Amino acid sequence: MPLPSFGGPLGYKRAAHLLHRATYGPTKLQIDSFATLTASQAIPLLFQQPLPDPILPIDPETGKEWVLTGTTDANSGDSDLQEFFKGWFISQMMGTGIPPSNYLAYATREKIVFFLHSVFTTIQSKVDNSRSLYFQNQLYRKFAFDKTLPIEFNIKTLIKKVSIDNAMLRLLDGNQNVNGSVNENYGRELQELYTIGRGLEGTLPPATIPGDYFNYTEQDVRAAARVLSGWELDTTFSTYDPDITLYLTGTTQLPRGKVRGSVTNANAHDNTVKQFSDRYGNATIQPDPALLAGTNATEASAQDEIDQLIELIYSKPETARNFCRRIYRYYVYHEITQAIDDTIIAEMANTFSTGGYKLQPVLEDLFQSQHFYDAAAGVGDDAFGGIIKSPLDLLVGAFRIFKIQLPDPVASAATFYERTGELIRDLEDMGMHFYEPYDVAGYDAYHQFPIYHRSWISTNYLIRRYEFIRKIISDNQAMPGALKVDVVAFVQTNISNATASNAQALIMELAKYFLPVTDNLTFDPALDDTSGLTAERMNYFLTAFLKAPQIDADPEGAWAFRWNNPVDMEVVRRQLESLFNAMLQSPEYQLY
Repeated sequence: MPLPSFGGPLGYKRAAHLLHRATYGPTKLQIDSFATLTASQAIPLLFQQPLPDPILPIDPETGKEWVLTGTTDANSGDSDLQEFFKGWFISQMMGTGIPPSNYLAYATREKIVFFLHSVFTTIQSKVDNSRSLYFQNQLYRKFAFDKTLPIEFNIKTLIKKVSIDNAMLRLLDGNQNVNGSVNENYGRELQELYTIGRGLEGTLPPATIPGDYFNYTEQDVRAAARVLSGWELDTTFSTYDPDITLYLTGTTQLPRGKVRGSVTNANAHDNTVKQFSDRYGNATIQPDPALLAGTNATEASAQDEIDQLIELIYSKPETARNFCRRIYRYYVYHEITQAIDDTIIAEMANTFSTGGYKLQPVLEDLFQSQHFYDAAAGVGDDAFGGIIKSPLDLLVGAFRIFKIQLPDPVASAATFYERTGELIRDLEDMGMHFYEPYDVAGYDAYHQFPIYHRSWISTNYLIRRYEFIRKIISDNQAMPGALKVDVVAFVQTNISNATASNAQALIMELAKYFLPVTDNLTFDPALDDTSGLTAERMNYFLTAFLKAPQIDADPEGAWAFRWNNPVDMEVVRRQLESLFNAMLQSPEYQLY
């Protein structure tokens, strides 16, 4: 049954919470709009369809795309093209070129694409091919909004396709896995990282038998590796997935890996019976005689064995539950207690399995749930401000609320990639090596027990976060054309004149949109109920705001006069920059 739902209008705090978690950040107008909606009214807007496929990335050397048609000597080198792909993906998260009416659904889809990348990850330096990176990214996009797609489009099917995807074959050495010399890397990670897992972290007993991983064993790793044997990279990108074209008419074909040998003689595939352990009910996987060519394995029989393997793994209820834990940690909170696992996660897994293992119904149910907002009477551990923003969420979220636009990715491709290259370096400075996680488990924040998202913060990374904010707010040394915020224009456009001219009212209004917990704000310590931001913090912002180039006898009155009588807008600008720097460099802004 669905999770208990949240009723009533969302209001500003819950609307901002939903839009920050489900997308890469809203504008003020979008928060205002969603604040009037109930959760059941809001969620369909995040999944509205149809949505366009992204415009293909352009190589500035040729002025043309390269991911579909391939490269020639006229193209940039592939190391550059890999960086262009990453900049292009970041621009999709920002909704570059997307009409405002489509942005929230578009960003919801792109956040799902990155979620899938965080689970079924890749490492740029190992894959080392721009087209492989692009096609895997596009594969995830095809499966992101799966509710209205044919039943074949679900997470089980996605994993079957990932298993023979060029990027994954390269990452985990599937292209080296051949009969007689089995490589177990992918067979191991498929079970440990991508599907059934070892169980709920923090509750696992010590292993008593070598090769016992609780939900699977070393025998299962070996058996899975043999099932997965016999595939290689298709460096020509001419072996297409027939299902994508069959079920999504008009879509661009997606290349995948190919069997070694030939379609009718997959001679590197282990064609014998694979015996699994008692963790899988002592099941066996063997080739379907109807798909063999005499006694030879074929592409169809090898692919059918992979289908059998994923179906076997998903026949265990723990697999659905483990995938739902990944969803929960990404969208809700890192800590999953046994009680939450037995209730919230169990219900999510039930929705997942009864819904045909589709992702979208689970997300829709979660985003409408009471638990997502933790707003029940007496709840003391509500979820607002519970996750440390990833550098990606921090960067894209800032660009979104301030409506900072990237250059046109087609008409000004070279400048576009200069700017996205700067953003990729900003992410690295803040601790996210985009498309270069430390290992095949992906970015530590999404899987590394027990620290999870706290891995984003160190003394150095926090300073770099603050430097990023200062750079976009008040860096007077920025190069011409740099991506910057016009704070005066932002206030003039988004805040009423009566509120903007009142220093305390302005801070309270901005807090609603920039900070996660903003109940009962006050500047009076005697009225402080400590339910969110304290009066001490509010007065800190006020002090940072009102300090001026000269001493004002009445700072708040002086601000009101300057705002209403714009004689020296440079002073107004510096004061607003001081306020925005104080608020956006605060610890509270690092959370969402």
